[in-house]
Amino acid sequence: MTPALRYLPGGLAFVDIETTGGPAQRESITEVGIVQVDEDGVREWSTLVRPESRIPDYIQRLTGIDDDMVADAPRFRDIADAVFDRLDGRLFIAHNARFDHGHLRAAFRRAGLDIRPQVLCTVKLSRRLFPDHRRHGLDHLIERHGLVVADRHRALGDAHLLWQFWQKLHERFPPGHLEAVVRELIGHPSLPPHLDPEQIAELPDAPGVYLFYGERGGGAEGGKDSSALPLYIGKSTRLRSRVLSHFAADHQSDRELSLSQQVRHIEWIETAGEIGALLEEARLVKKLQPTHNRQLRRNRELCTWRLATDIVGDWRLELVHAADLDFGRRDDLYGFFRTRREATNRLRALARDHALCPPLLGLEKPAQGARCFDFQLKRCRGACHGGEAPQAHALRLIEVLHALKVEHWTWPGPIGLREGEAIHVIDGWRWLGTATDEATLADILEAGRPAFDLDIYKILVKAVGRLPVLQL
Repeated sequence: MTPALRYLPGGLAFVDIETTGGPAQRESITEVGIVQVDEDGVREWSTLVRPESRIPDYIQRLTGIDDDMVADAPRFRDIADAVFDRLDGRLFIAHNARFDHGHLRAAFRRAGLDIRPQVLCTVKLSRRLFPDHRRHGLDHLIERHGLVVADRHRALGDAHLLWQFWQKLHERFPPGHLEAVVRELIGHPSLPPHLDPEQIAELPDAPGVYLFYGERGGGAEGGKDSSALPLYIGKSTRLRSRVLSHFAADHQSDRELSLSQQVRHIEWIETAGEIGALLEEARLVKKLQPTHNRQLRRNRELCTWRLATDIVGDWRLELVHAADLDFGRRDDLYGFFRTRREATNRLRALARDHALCPPLLGLEKPAQGARCFDFQLKRCRGACHGGEAPQAHALRLIEVLHALKVEHWTWPGPIGLREGEAIHVIDGWRWLGTATDEATLADILEAGRPAFDLDIYKILVKAVGRLPVLQL
């Protein structure tokens, strides 16, 4: 009997599953294998499971499980109670445990059950006990510890390999040492199996930006591999806590599970505060285009409506692009739109909701002296044919557009926003850079202004009302 049971009184469950390779949020489990160890001895249990989709050829070749084998197997919901009883109250031990645990938790939720076992990952356990070895995959453990292979890549066969590994550890290490390591691992938030725990230990609980990298390492600002691109970039006022929250959460989405499985390396940049973190995140996401970020993407078609007068003094709207004028320094711009189509659709909606005349807004070709189609539908007050005075229509248009008005830059030149010891230098709602000394400030002011960026604009408009403003 393993001596570990004296400090794990609920018993052990060595677990492995096989899947179709599909996401945890679908019925993708094809086999479950469990080796139970407790005061009553060792018991083995396994079952095939019928998934909701066919098993890909490469998975069939790897596991030997094909569609015919699972055709008459039970669905997971039919065996959920049996699996639950074998896991409940036991230490859940698996290799790359986030994968097995994540799939089973999702399957239990679909069956109306909730299980929250303590989880021990044997990848992390091996890394902690054998730090001189670089690789800790199951095949490497088999070779390194002389484990006896009976049915590799089948659920019960792999679960039994973990039980063998556990016994080898108790032969090699004093019980007290192994107990301390296990308690430490199961007491910490679950980390991705390929992520060095030392990186988490080094993370400050301070404001900043963090970058998750995959196989090729880091290099956001000329680091380990400047050609590598990050998987994900995030920001927080407490870096360490935020990073841990990614890994401590139960995976409610395939995206979170995928990200956790891919992370190999973390980099971070400390900032003076929340505003600095927001600005740095927006800059890096656009520069590096991480695969898991869905927002803050670069947009080259940004446009706005400009309200101007023609040669006879009548008000008219024209659509202008960010590249064609100095956003922020003008006082006649309304709304930001990612595309021309979005801008046009928004103006059409305003015209419909406020009985404005589409031909006068440039949305339709006007007919001389004729009533527009919207007037016939009673959605226009007649400005198209003299039923409403042009001045009255223009005043209503200005009133409607007021909610979309672009914030006007009221300073004659660049200003600084002080956040702690840092100064964020901005001009015309553009972020020029952040300085912590006079020399850096001078370099920023001489470097010129970047292109207008909508996400930066939104951050700065809010920041001006929160941070002290310095005239530069």
